[in-house]
Amino acid sequence: MSTLRTLGTPPGAWYVDADTADISRPALPAQRVTVQTETKTLRIDLAKTAVIIIDMQNDFCHPDGWLAYIGVDVTPARSPIGPLQAFLPAMRSQGVPIIWVNWGNRPDLLNINPATRHVYNPTGDGVGLGDPLPKSGAPVLQKDSWAAAVVDELEQRPEDIKVDKYRMSGFWDTPLDSMLRNLGKTTLLFGGVNADQCVMATLQDANFLGYDCILLSDCSATTSPEFCWQATLYNVKQCFGFVASSHAFLDAVK
Repeated sequence: MSTLRTLGTPPGAWYVDADTADISRPALPAQRVTVQTETKTLRIDLAKTAVIIIDMQNDFCHPDGWLAYIGVDVTPARSPIGPLQAFLPAMRSQGVPIIWVNWGNRPDLLNINPATRHVYNPTGDGVGLGDPLPKSGAPVLQKDSWAAAVVDELEQRPEDIKVDKYRMSGFWDTPLDSMLRNLGKTTLLFGGVNADQCVMATLQDANFLGYDCILLSDCSATTSPEFCWQATLYNVKQCFGFVASSHAFLDAVK
C-alpha cells in the first residue's frame, strides 16, 4: 500500500500519491480555553489561534531609532516589551504560532508611493524612509537593516514566522492572509506599535477578511496622544473585536 506524501502545511495540507489525493484536511485537536475580555467571556480554540506582533522594531522602539531621532518620546513604545517577554513563550508552549509583522522596505523603495513617503518626510529634506540615520547610518525601515530589526529584548525563535509589510496594514501587498489560511488560523491576537496606526490598520483589515480579532492591551502601545489610545480601544470593542490583557491568556493556559 502506498504511503501518502504531505503537500503543504497541516492542517491545510493535502496527502497524495500517484493514485490518490486526500483533500479532507483533518482538523487539529481542539485546545479550548476561556478568556475574560473587557466586554465578554470568550471561548477560544488555541489550535486555530495565532499571535501577530507588529513593528516592535528599533526604528519605533529604540532610543537610537528613527522615531527618537525625529523627536518622539519612544518610552510608551517600549512598554509592551515586558508583557511580551512573558506572553510569547507561554503561547509557543501551547503551539500557537508567533508572527512578526515588521515594516521592511526594499532598498530601492520601488513599491512605496510618494504619498506614503510624504507622511514620513513632508518637507523632502528630512530623514525619511530609506534614508540613513545620522547616528548609526542604518537606512530607515529598510529590510535587514538594524533600523528595521526587532528590538534585542524580544527573542525571535526559529519556528516563528516573519512577514515584511510596506504600509500600515500588514495585510496590504503581503502574504499574511494566505499564510494564515494555510495554517488554519481564524483567531488573531494583536500586539505591538503603534496601536492606533499599524496595529489598528492590520486588525481592521483582519476583521474585514473574516478573522476573529483580539487586541492585547498590555502588549500594545502608542506614542500618539492618549485620546488616540482611547479611541483605538473604543473602536476595537465597538466594531472590530475584543480587548483583553495578556494575563487573561496566561491565566487560561496555566
